Amino acid sequence: MYNCKPMSKEPENKSNPQNSIPRFSVLGVQLSGLKIEDAVRRIVDATSSEQKHYVCVFAVDSLLKSIDHPNLLEIANNSYMTLCDGMPLVWIGKKIAKLDMNRCYGPDVMIKTIEMGCKANIKHFFYGCDCEDTYRKLEANLKTKFPDIKIAGHYIPPFRDLTAQEVDYVAQQINDSGADCVWVGIGTPRQDFWIQQFRPLISTPVLLSVGAAFIFHAGTVPQAPRWMMRCGLEWLFRLMAEPHRLWRRYIIGNPRFIWLIIKQYITKKPAPLGKVLKNTES
Repeated sequence: MYNCKPMSKEPENKSNPQNSIPRFSVLGVQLSGLKIEDAVRRIVDATSSEQKHYVCVFAVDSLLKSIDHPNLLEIANNSYMTLCDGMPLVWIGKKIAKLDMNRCYGPDVMIKTIEMGCKANIKHFFYGCDCEDTYRKLEANLKTKFPDIKIAGHYIPPFRDLTAQEVDYVAQQINDSGADCVWVGIGTPRQDFWIQQFRPLISTPVLLSVGAAFIFHAGTVPQAPRWMMRCGLEWLFRLMAEPHRLWRRYIIGNPRFIWLIIKQYITKKPAPLGKVLKNTES
């Protein structure tokens, strides 16, 4: 696991006005209540900013890990955006927070950003994948779908902490690549701790954590049908596809989430469920 150092009291993102991106509270996490089209537009716009940004994409499991790892909570709440990748979070945002929003599914955020970014000549760097073969499939699929995509580089990390020398090497590789976006797909919370560690070291305007997006777009792991996603049943599809790896996340995590949501709704702690923390743009 990456070393978890507390973030500074004045994170870089706070120096850049966030155009009043609406946030709402769920289990202490300040989630961004946006439609995916708006989120993608903001990401693309941020690539031309002189400020440094990072974007988190959170599902239910990410919220639970934020309770177990308080530093992850701080990372999420100091982000440029912490998008809702999970229908239960979207339902809370729409029904309780009364926000005009939809699901910002990590793989879709990545694809839509690349699509819009082709028109703006945005260069992408990919950090993640389990092996070189998976990355090659990802790259081939992206180039087939978007012939004009600009890929600045990639790095496949080892399944351990990086050494100090490796940290310096990776940071130099990304900076030398001239990338506008760095996509990080190594799973929560590792990818979020990676962003915390590397954000001060990298000049790239936007870093984004997108979980399993790489393997989905590489085609090495199947995605759930869209109807299951809309009904909030993607977890069941993924559990059936990878029961040995994901049983604890869903069999234990889902009931725990429901209990904690009920508890927050009743006690209104740490804040009323769905409390809007920022107003929408006028």
